Amino acid sequence: MNLPNKLTMLRIVMIPVFVILALIPAQWAQYVALLVYILACITDTLDGRIARSHHMVTNFGKFADPIADKLLVMSALVILVDSGRMPAWVCIVMLAREFIISGFRLVAAGGGKVIAAGQLGKLKTVFQMSSTIALLLLAPVSGAPLLGHFGVVLANVLMYIAVVLTIVSGAEYIIKNFDCINEM
Repeated sequence: MNLPNKLTMLRIVMIPVFVILALIPAQWAQYVALLVYILACITDTLDGRIARSHHMVTNFGKFADPIADKLLVMSALVILVDSGRMPAWVCIVMLAREFIISGFRLVAAGGGKVIAAGQLGKLKTVFQMSSTIALLLLAPVSGAPLLGHFGVVLANVLMYIAVVLTIVSGAEYIIKNFDCINEM
């Protein structure tokens, strides 16, 4: 298990910590949850950069890294919908894309093919994580947005960019990898 894979596993371990903290209705817990989420997002950036720059890319990493990303973002999306900071339809669109792509990956894996995330999918993840961080900042326990009106606008703009990238990257992924379905 190399360093990038250890960072991926660390991110997976951080998810329940984030969720538990995010569900505690206390200001301190919300801030710590946000910090845990940000640190988990940073591990996503680090593991990919380290793996590519030091030629440490593994099939385990190609498989586990996208799953860790999905678990992290999905957990945050559910928290955001539950707390009223994100419309449910946005969460549904993002979750649907992730399940569809995961299904494609499973079919490909059944055929002996491991499909790494594409550049547009990585950009989608960056915007999902960024918008999630902004949305987590919107309504702390006190009810007042930490970033004021500008923060609300910024969080929503990031969220809608993430929705568009979610749809476009999902379509691109299916089109590029449709041969996996045709081969079955």
